[in-house]
Amino acid sequence: MEYTKVSCFPEPDSETNREILTAQLGELGFESFSETDDAVEAFIPSSAYREELLHDESLVNNPLFKVRFQTEIIPDQNWNEVWEKNYFQPLLVENRCLIRAPFHKDTPKAEYEIVIDPRMAFGTGNHETTYLMISAILQQDLQGKQVLDMGCGTGILGILASMRGADMVKAIDIDEWSYKNTLENAEINNVTNIDVAQGDAGLLGKEKFDVIYANIQRNILLQDLPVYASVMCKDAEIIVSGFYREDLPAISAKAEEVGLKPAGYEERNNWVAARFIR
Repeated sequence: MEYTKVSCFPEPDSETNREILTAQLGELGFESFSETDDAVEAFIPSSAYREELLHDESLVNNPLFKVRFQTEIIPDQNWNEVWEKNYFQPLLVENRCLIRAPFHKDTPKAEYEIVIDPRMAFGTGNHETTYLMISAILQQDLQGKQVLDMGCGTGILGILASMRGADMVKAIDIDEWSYKNTLENAEINNVTNIDVAQGDAGLLGKEKFDVIYANIQRNILLQDLPVYASVMCKDAEIIVSGFYREDLPAISAKAEEVGLKPAGYEERNNWVAARFIR
């Protein structure tokens, strides 16, 4: 698949402004992000890219900073080579879970090892939200549980849930790349109890789940929380991430509106993972 890379140069440049910019681009449909010394790089399938996206009011009328853009077509290629050279470094989470790519060698031993062939799907663990979700899974008792991984990306959360004893994992992502990548990564890690589907929350309705993970951007969470709540068993829990600390009140209010009780949250560099119980 051909991608369009948009290099975004915020002026003034700061960590906070980069975080705001990344969130805004995520809401506009950009799927993957990386950073250089002077830019945020955002990736979107070329079939979904329109120049009008860069003229969105949230970008051009932001009172905190201005943005200069530079676009580049990224042809279909060997994404392993791209990630190996530029983005994906081995990561050890809580000294218990090692996340690496097939090309990483001489990595430390860990209780859990997940091999991710990332291609263009989000979820290598290097982003704060994925790290927070993995940390949460490492603290859970998942033996015999029915698990849902919404917005599965590379499938990393569902794969770890399976390794942690989940009986069945349902993994859903709207992106075709993520759907295929989750299937590939499940096979690489010899995980056979993951049912992968391409789509959105509209696929839910019949099954019930003990645990739900939803590492998705803020607006999608606000839209789909009622659906997630409807497929949760009694006493089930949901962990949501993909948003900033300042978005937590809105997420919590919507969760409580649909019958979910807050059960704490963790924060990492202003990104949040919040837990709710039905």
